[in-house]
Amino acid sequence: MQKDAELNALGEQMRAWRRDIHQHPELGFQEHRTAGLVAKLLADWAIDVHTGIGGTGVVGTIRGTGGPGPSLGLRADMDALPMTEKGSVEHRSTHDNIFHGCGHDGHTAILLGVAKYLSSHRTFCGTVHLIFQPAEETLRGGSEMIRDGLFERFPCDEIYALHNNNALPAGKIGVRAGAILSACDLFRISIKGIGSHAAMPHKSIDPLIVGTTVVQSIQSIVSRNIDPLDTAVVSVCKFIAGTAINVIADTAVLEGTVRTLSAAAQALTLARLRDICEGTARMYGCEVRFEHLQSSPPTVNTVDETEYVRRAAERVLGAENVIVDVAPLMASEDFAFMLQQRPGSYFFLGHGGLTCHHPEFDFDDDTSPTGAAVFIEIVRQRLG
Repeated sequence: MQKDAELNALGEQMRAWRRDIHQHPELGFQEHRTAGLVAKLLADWAIDVHTGIGGTGVVGTIRGTGGPGPSLGLRADMDALPMTEKGSVEHRSTHDNIFHGCGHDGHTAILLGVAKYLSSHRTFCGTVHLIFQPAEETLRGGSEMIRDGLFERFPCDEIYALHNNNALPAGKIGVRAGAILSACDLFRISIKGIGSHAAMPHKSIDPLIVGTTVVQSIQSIVSRNIDPLDTAVVSVCKFIAGTAINVIADTAVLEGTVRTLSAAAQALTLARLRDICEGTARMYGCEVRFEHLQSSPPTVNTVDETEYVRRAAERVLGAENVIVDVAPLMASEDFAFMLQQRPGSYFFLGHGGLTCHHPEFDFDDDTSPTGAAVFIEIVRQRLG
């Protein structure tokens, strides 16, 4: 079956909504204008609207006219990134150092297109909850909505989400059962040594030497501790020490991130980080303190729900345009918290253009009807 002609006609509206949101980006938990736009449009279409969930989250509820049935959750993220847009598109960001460089403006527009379509096609059994989530980039918005009673107030038997991915050609969908995105753990390592004159290093415990030992030791975690058939990435991205060219500092701070595709690799990597810090402290006779700043799990799709996405995408696009067992990404996503609560699936929408987080990124509006059509076909198949 080809994409619904009516949905294709919605393409221009999705493009307009997306570009308006792109021009007015908002950071996590500050999506007041975006949430207001979403709520107004949902209300205009006679959809039950609930705002302020998990901060700035919005949920629209559509009940089918066919009677009782399952409840589905469809989720989109609304927040932008704290970075400067360097592209020259006419709809570029009007706010300094805030930019929709990941595609959340497109995700929001797609779910709005789904909402408008379903608002006039309610002959299904059950309920659809349209979940517009704040603060995905902080990996905190999803868990805040859950903490605010998302699934108690809006019960979902299954949940689904998508993300643009330029590793796939536009017009294709990628599905994968199991882990499709990595866990994310942020850490800080604080070293307290003894400062000294640069010409008298024997009187110091140099935190730079201690820190470089830690950084080098960390490289052994992936190469010697993680199963070669599993996946992990450990990156130290900040190393701060010293104030003068001729003074050995007394402190240093390292910060970085861990990405893993399994809970086992996640736990082992964090345990080895702690071990390395404790061992280095004993070796040098100083304080090396490990702080686990933030954690999110891998994004793990359930088998049955991923099969539903595959069937829906194949019906919309044809089997030749659906990539099964698509390669996972080592990026992270707080939809993972929702998937810990409910069975569901997160899938990739093929995308023309630059990769996410590039300063000249712009969402491929031509893909919006495809994303919306797959969501709608999931509803058709699951709710009749």
